[in-house]
Amino acid sequence: MAFLAGPRLLDWASSPPHLQFNKFVLTGYRPASSGSGCLRSLFYLHNELGNIYTHGSVLYHLFMCHQGGSPVYTRLLALDMCGVCLVNTLGALPIIHCTLACRPWLRPAALVGYTMLSGVAGWRALTAPSTSARLRAFGWQAGARLLVFGARGVGLGSGAPGSLPCYLRMDALALLGGLVNVARLPERWGPGRFDYWGNSHQIMHLLSVGSILQLHAGVVPDLLWAAHHACPLD
Repeated sequence: MAFLAGPRLLDWASSPPHLQFNKFVLTGYRPASSGSGCLRSLFYLHNELGNIYTHGSVLYHLFMCHQGGSPVYTRLLALDMCGVCLVNTLGALPIIHCTLACRPWLRPAALVGYTMLSGVAGWRALTAPSTSARLRAFGWQAGARLLVFGARGVGLGSGAPGSLPCYLRMDALALLGGLVNVARLPERWGPGRFDYWGNSHQIMHLLSVGSILQLHAGVVPDLLWAAHHACPLD
């Protein structure tokens, strides 16, 4: 994917302060660039190239080196956090819908409650001062989903056979990705060795893709089940 000669890249100490969030990635930072310069970075090697091509929402990683500096970066990060929150919210709503398919009195309250909780989690993520704080903010959504999974697991909820393990793998992969990102592994063990490939953020992206695939593998049969399932009469 990298086939153009790029500008002279910076080391960590020379990069803008707002981009110095991983002290274990030592080299490969793009200099401040115009919008077209950011787009051009799609085609030369730097330490965000792997993140750009493994991310579902590329704007944050592509334009984080924009010459607008910290204000532009802050807006891009907020947009990225909104995307994460939106995925967490919209992905869970059909799970709740199917789990409580035979409890119509509870389902609307659960859907509204999870949506409101997601709004709080999103706000906390937007205002979080660190990566670990953002992970904790999204933990509220994960905790609510675990309650839903638990209800299904003990027979208080419904759904397609086989969907629940997909959901458990979904959140396990997402949690693992978040922890790897917060811990800065493996680059913490070898600063400079993973500047371009194989660092924690790229691993988190790949685990997030796996998580979304597990969501898809669970939700599709769940919705098909809900479309044809008849709840028992009380």
